[in-house]
Amino acid sequence: MEESEVPLEHLHEHVKESAEDTGAVWISWVALSTAVLAVLAAIAGLLSAHHVNEAMMNQIEASDQWSYYQAKSIKASVLDAKMSLAGTANESDRSKYDRYEKEQEQVKSEAERKEAAAKSNFHKHEVFARGVTMFQIARQDRDMRKVGRKKKPTREKRDFAQIAFNVVQQATGSKTSRKRPVKKNRR
Repeated sequence: MEESEVPLEHLHEHVKESAEDTGAVWISWVALSTAVLAVLAAIAGLLSAHHVNEAMMNQIEASDQWSYYQAKSIKASVLDAKMSLAGTANESDRSKYDRYEKEQEQVKSEAERKEAAAKSNFHKHEVFARGVTMFQIARQDRDMRKVGRKKKPTREKRDFAQIAFNVVQQATGSKTSRKRPVKKNRR
């Protein structure tokens, strides 16, 4: 899955010119945070693509294992039918049948392990994809803020970046959380 990039070169040029013209310090910080968010979005996008590829590979390998399991099952069934028709089973046929049964169990556990890995990787892909979306929203908000020259971001807009960080932490299994202290409104 490739991320499509919206052409924003003209917007970035306008922001850069505006920042140079005004000399406002806050615009530089907004520009820096925009760049950081863009880098984080790119990293999350790469990780998302990696996990979706791994999920597909695991699912293909699981499918191969299930096909092998079915082949072993067919061999065991044919051998069982042969032994039933013959009336008495010779030692060679009995050992083959036991071997097929044992191999079936091993193949089954491997196929189930591959399916679980595919499911886990696909879940990680979904989480990273959500992180990319949140980073992109936060980044676009900062770009628009620079163009509109609003001085302070609203709390709701700042929360997109926080949500993106939390989503990526969830995907990586990190237990730490970057939470801001709650500020009380003083009016």
